[in-house]
Amino acid sequence: MNRKKKVNQILKSRAKKKSAKLKTSNKPKYISKADREKMALEAEQGLDAVSASVAEVEKNA
Repeated sequence: MNRKKKVNQILKSRAKKKSAKLKTSNKPKYISKADREKMALEAEQGLDAVSASVAEVEKNA
């Protein structure tokens, strides 16, 4: 392989690696199963609190 081709190959590979690092992923961040269950419980408790406050407002009205 001649010198010019080798230099161009090295520069091209470096540019490819840099662009790969800069590219952002469309893939969502991984959330563990335990964290998903925890978030579901918090959401459920939040809905219970909202429904309880709505019920209190309806009783007072």
